[in-house]
Amino acid sequence: MLTETGDRMKQYVIIFGLIILLGIGCEKKSSDTGNSEVVPEPQYTLSADQTHSSWSSAIEPLIEVESGAVIEVNTEEASDQQLSPKSTVEDIKNLSFDPIHPLTGPVYVEGAEPGDILKVKLHKIELGSWGWTGIIPGFGFLADEFDEPWIKTFEFDEHSNMAAFSDEINIPLEPFPGVMGVAPATDSMLSTVPPRANGGNMDDPHMTEGTTVYFPVQVEGALFSIGDAHAAQGLGEVCGTAIEAPTRIVYEVEVIKDGRNIQEPQYETDDYYAVTGFGKTIDEAAKKATRYMIDYLEEEHGMDRNDAYALCSLAGDLKIAEVVDVPHMLVTMHMSKEVLGMK
Repeated sequence: MLTETGDRMKQYVIIFGLIILLGIGCEKKSSDTGNSEVVPEPQYTLSADQTHSSWSSAIEPLIEVESGAVIEVNTEEASDQQLSPKSTVEDIKNLSFDPIHPLTGPVYVEGAEPGDILKVKLHKIELGSWGWTGIIPGFGFLADEFDEPWIKTFEFDEHSNMAAFSDEINIPLEPFPGVMGVAPATDSMLSTVPPRANGGNMDDPHMTEGTTVYFPVQVEGALFSIGDAHAAQGLGEVCGTAIEAPTRIVYEVEVIKDGRNIQEPQYETDDYYAVTGFGKTIDEAAKKATRYMIDYLEEEHGMDRNDAYALCSLAGDLKIAEVVDVPHMLVTMHMSKEVLGMK
């Protein structure tokens, strides 16, 4: 009897152990494949010196890729090497705005035509070894109050997840491209400072790794460019700079034909859908973002326009992305996918 009981106990222990091992294996598999995206292998690579610092349809593309292509780009920090980890306020005083926002690109996407949408998935964003933030006289939301140059630099390694602002203050690192967009339908050389309908300097800290951004194509080939990466930034970017940093970015492009007609960039994550609206005032930008979300709800979710307007009031979140990229400010509206029954 004791022997039989002992044998059964051994069997139970073996079975229990197998269940634990299977459970661990399943959990690991879930963690490896369900919670972390596999980054696709890049088919094309552009270096940090293959840049331009204006928006124009006249800028020749560096490469021509097919829809669905995966591109790896290296981007320079916003000053285009005018500043370094050892920079001082003297370097801020001498900072030239002419090369500001070196953008890696343009990339010509086959089949993209005006009226199409260029879908850009941000698969991977890796920080370089350093970053800087500064107060530049004459620039910033409170430029009339802060007229003295100031700078702080930061150093990173591959394990960094915080920026040490001081001995007591640490800022989470959530890198994103401050500038990205398609070429505007003009051969004039436009400044990269303000956001526009083509995208540009949106400075939206929600456009992080894993986000999919939609751009209204304005010229043949789309001519997509990206840069001005930020290691961290608050909504508003009130002093005019984020933690400006070099990066390596892997993104994927796809041409969407016969889709919705969007006037300005829109984006989504697993958790929400978002629209952007630029304007010379917060009111103008916020009203545009609200209208764009109503359009989205009406066209994509079949909602009555009055219902959509009311839902924006009940569940839509207006957010100020930036207030400093004169003459335009950018406001977004987020709508939870859980509210929409998409999760």
